[in-house]
Amino acid sequence: MTAAVAFEEVSCAYGPVLAVDRVSLEIREGEFFTLLGPSGSGKTTCLRMIGGFQFPSSGRVRIHGADATRLPPYERDVNTVFQDYALFPHMNVRDNVAYGLMVRGAERAERYRRAEQTLELVHLPGIGARRPAELSGGQRQRVALARALINRPRVLLLDEPLGALDLKLRESMQVELKVLQRQVGITFVFVTHDQQEALSMSDRVCVFDRGRVQQIGTPEEIYDRPATRFVAGFVGAGNLLEGAQARVLTGADAPAMLRAERIRIAARGEVSGEGAQRRSAHGVVKEIEYMGAFIRYIVEVGEGIELLVNHANLGESGAQRNFDRGAEVTLSWADSACHRIAEGDA
Repeated sequence: MTAAVAFEEVSCAYGPVLAVDRVSLEIREGEFFTLLGPSGSGKTTCLRMIGGFQFPSSGRVRIHGADATRLPPYERDVNTVFQDYALFPHMNVRDNVAYGLMVRGAERAERYRRAEQTLELVHLPGIGARRPAELSGGQRQRVALARALINRPRVLLLDEPLGALDLKLRESMQVELKVLQRQVGITFVFVTHDQQEALSMSDRVCVFDRGRVQQIGTPEEIYDRPATRFVAGFVGAGNLLEGAQARVLTGADAPAMLRAERIRIAARGEVSGEGAQRRSAHGVVKEIEYMGAFIRYIVEVGEGIELLVNHANLGESGAQRNFDRGAEVTLSWADSACHRIAEGDA
């Protein structure tokens, strides 16, 4: 099957700065694909090259098999939703949504009919006469989505569209976006720096750092089996064990990732950790962070060796208890919980 979007050894420079460095990737038809990375990692530049707002310095961009490297935006079967929504304040919602059809010369009756249908698709029926200023942030985001979808593009680009929303609304819109993507069957290419957002929404995630692809995989692969030190440290809360730490805690010299929630914590001596399949370490609680659903402990298990532990907050009962700063504890984990990272990975 032809990829919806393909990069072939694509690089992009802004003067002396190489923003994207020889990136090759394929985005499958109909998938929710996320470009994840810190600021300046190259993810937004890649999105702009798909949309035609930026041309590569070298390499080739293909959209559904056709060479789109130098095509302007209006000649590509893609549309973009920006973080600031970019709605026209002097137009009502219906005209904002129908704008793309107006540019294409569609009759007013057809424009308005399609606009109302698309507003229903994003759960905003009956608000066509309102102005953007009369809407909440979540409603404006849905209007921007409707405007991008009305032309029925084969690829929809989303440039951190949830970044301006408060936490609860952002979490709600994450669910809605994923449901909408499945409903319309369009390829979504989503840019974010939020790891949890990427993991919860995506079919696959592409992690960027310094203009290069570090790993492409499902959320489970990215989280449980990070390919590089950067991915291990950037995605999720965990312990990157190297050198003496790795030797003491895993019995091997290779760098390893041990996720914070995979470690059990108990009063010293309560968990033996004995057996071929488990390891353990004694330590002292140095810091405590109350996170609501879980409690995060920083435990010193040796000179210069600290482990991050996420402990489910189930309340004080039976086998479940919380610990104070200075408490002596035993940590244990399955040997299989440590994911080894190849020495050569950057």
